[in-house]
Amino acid sequence: MNKYYYDFHIHSCLSPCGDNDMTPNNIAGMAALSGLNIVALTDHNSAKNCPAFFEAAKRNGIIPIAGMELTTAEDIHMVCLFESLGKAMEFDEFIQAHRMKIPNKTEIFGDQLILDGMDDIIGTDEFLLITATDITVDDAAQTVKRFGGICYPAHVDRESNGIIATLGVFPDDEGFICAGFHDGAKIQEYTEKYPPLKTRIPLVSSDAHYLGDIRDKEYYFELDDEPYSGDKVRAELFKILRGNKQ
Repeated sequence: MNKYYYDFHIHSCLSPCGDNDMTPNNIAGMAALSGLNIVALTDHNSAKNCPAFFEAAKRNGIIPIAGMELTTAEDIHMVCLFESLGKAMEFDEFIQAHRMKIPNKTEIFGDQLILDGMDDIIGTDEFLLITATDITVDDAAQTVKRFGGICYPAHVDRESNGIIATLGVFPDDEGFICAGFHDGAKIQEYTEKYPPLKTRIPLVSSDAHYLGDIRDKEYYFELDDEPYSGDKVRAELFKILRGNKQ
């Protein structure tokens, strides 16, 4: 068993609100400098920079997780994490039919850059990624589960696009094993105020949009890693995130 420091909520330059310096290689390099071991890339309603991030992470000694920050029909942000890159890309393809196809105005919202493993631009997403999908909070967890992933509300301690700020409660019956926090110091306050959170695994992540937002190592999981491989560590982590063991 060893400690693995994590950040499960980071945006690349594919997210219109993400800085163009948030390339897969820059993210992986900054994560390594920050002492992180496991990092998820979670762009708004897209996983198209995850293949490049996997390449960059390998070069920097980071265990990558393919993810997405899904915006529900209620405009609530949900972190979606996938054990395999292939399943994440299948979900990415699925989600395209559930997005609002509003052309992106780069001068207002920012670029949406798709990069390869060397940070070269290979495309853009022409439609704005930060709009709501037609997937509801009620359906989110089960929809993601069909693709082998796990889904949980992002930054429940924030007003903007947080599930508690939007609904006024943390739902007790939507299949969420975990709950995302932006500020770990608020976990006790929120679990006391919203009892369903007491049975959820709190995950504290940066929601980084700029390289300087990526935090130094603090939060971790102790994971069985013998015999060592990145795939084994990732599998052990997902057992916990699925509620299979503590």
